[in-house]
Amino acid sequence: MKSRLLYEKRDDMRKVNIEIKWAVIFSVMTLLWMLLEKLSGLHGKYIDYHMYLTNLFAIPAIIVMVLALKDKKKNFYGGNMTYLQGLITGIVLSVFIALLSPLTQWLTSYVITPEYFPNVIRRSVELGHYATTAEAQAKFNYQNYAIQGALGALIMGIITTAVAMIFIRTKKK
Repeated sequence: MKSRLLYEKRDDMRKVNIEIKWAVIFSVMTLLWMLLEKLSGLHGKYIDYHMYLTNLFAIPAIIVMVLALKDKKKNFYGGNMTYLQGLITGIVLSVFIALLSPLTQWLTSYVITPEYFPNVIRRSVELGHYATTAEAQAKFNYQNYAIQGALGALIMGIITTAVAMIFIRTKKK
C-alpha cells in the first residue's frame, strides 16, 4: 500500500515536470533580463527610460510561455492537446512561476541591482511623481515588487495561455 502511494505521487510529479522545467527557465530568463537592464543603464544612468523599456520583457516572456505549451503538447500529450489541457498547463505553469517570483525578485533586488530602489526612489521624487522620499519608498521596495511580480506572473501567464492556446491547440479536422 505504501509503495503504491509513493508510485502514485511520483506519477503525479511526472505530470508537472514540464511545467516545473519551464518555470525554472522562465525565472532564469527573468534574471538575465534584469541583468541586461542593469548593464544597459536602465537602473541607473538611463532610469528615466526604464518604465517604458522594461515592458519589452513581454516579448521573451510570451515566447517562453509558448515554447512551454508546445513542449507539453509534443512531449506529454503526443502532439494532440485540447484548448482545456493547454489552459490547465498554462495555469499550472503560471502558478509555479508566481511561486518562484519572490526568489527572482530577491535575487534582482539584493544581488543583481541593489541600487535600483534607491535610484528610482530618488528620481521619482525629483520628477515630482511623489512628494516625499517616504511616499516613494512605500511604492518602490522589495515587498511591493515581490507581490506585484507574483500576481503579475499569475495573471499575465493565464492571459497569455488563453490567447496562445487558440493557435497551439490541436484543431479538429
